[in-house]
Amino acid sequence: MAMTIESYTAQIGEAAGVVWRTLAAHGSLTLAKLVKETDLPRDLVMQAVGWLAREEKLEIDDSRTRKVSLRD
Repeated sequence: MAMTIESYTAQIGEAAGVVWRTLAAHGSLTLAKLVKETDLPRDLVMQAVGWLAREEKLEIDDSRTRKVSLRD
């Protein structure tokens, strides 16, 4: 059964909440560590990071290892 755009959006929104809570609890994390800590599929974590970045909720450090953290 195919998912609707509404169900995809809801799934990404829920994942964004998990990512936000994980970053709030652990601070700055690499994307790989964020995937591990959330126990969500990598693609879903990346979509959630995009969601949060679009809402200007994240800082992204693109130095040697890309890390994400919540904005102050």
